[in-house]
Amino acid sequence: MKDVAVVYMVAGLSSRFGGKIKQFAQVGQNGETLIEYSINQAIKAGINKIVFIVGDLTKEQFQKKFASSYKEIKIEYALQTYDKKERDKPWGTLDAVTSIKNIVNCPFIICNGDDIYGENSFKTLVNHLKEFDTSATVSYKLIDVLPEKGKTNRGVFTIKDNKIIDLNEVFNIEKDNLPCTNSKEDDPISMNIFALYPQILTEVVSIVNKFKIDNKGNRTVECLLSKELGNLIKSNKLIMHCYPSKDKWFGVTNPEDEANVRQMLSNKE
Repeated sequence: MKDVAVVYMVAGLSSRFGGKIKQFAQVGQNGETLIEYSINQAIKAGINKIVFIVGDLTKEQFQKKFASSYKEIKIEYALQTYDKKERDKPWGTLDAVTSIKNIVNCPFIICNGDDIYGENSFKTLVNHLKEFDTSATVSYKLIDVLPEKGKTNRGVFTIKDNKIIDLNEVFNIEKDNLPCTNSKEDDPISMNIFALYPQILTEVVSIVNKFKIDNKGNRTVECLLSKELGNLIKSNKLIMHCYPSKDKWFGVTNPEDEANVRQMLSNKE
């Protein structure tokens, strides 16, 4: 059987949280942090290895909390860096993925460290990687991943025969006014969780290197994982299956989300 790793993107600190690591917010009934709750789901789904993509501001705190293992599952760390003299922030989520090139040599699921995707979602992707040699993702309904108030951006899948054929970012979506962005409640949405094979990392490195050359001097532009995977799909360089998620997605973007997630998980459990 194939080993499968779970890779969490946790390199950045959110200014909304005053420099705190929001993944350490305690959301579980037994005091589990957001990241621990997600890891527990991934372990139940059958992952064999954990990788944290950390940054200069999060590396020490993650290593202090988790060291080299969690519930007997090995942990490794990849460091996403950037030149602070030339940049105001890292080069984005696809650049983060390049940091695991020499660490991950098995199929892996990469996702955000501040989202809870659900045990079934992890299990679906683990099983896909163990059975098939193609990539995969899970989709959520738009209405289920929108904040109650305010606007947000979401990646919308176009799906044909259970495969992704396009992935487009839709901006300024508002729950009470979906028609203004030509959106529908049941649109299939990406929440940045993808099951991939390590062979894709060579392609990713080439894309990021070119992006950095093309955007030299731009202090804020980012090379985004979902956008570039969408481009690879459209150019027939990547086959990605899509499974509708059977789980409820929970996420922490703003400080007030912490109490909401805690309440939702309490009801769920």
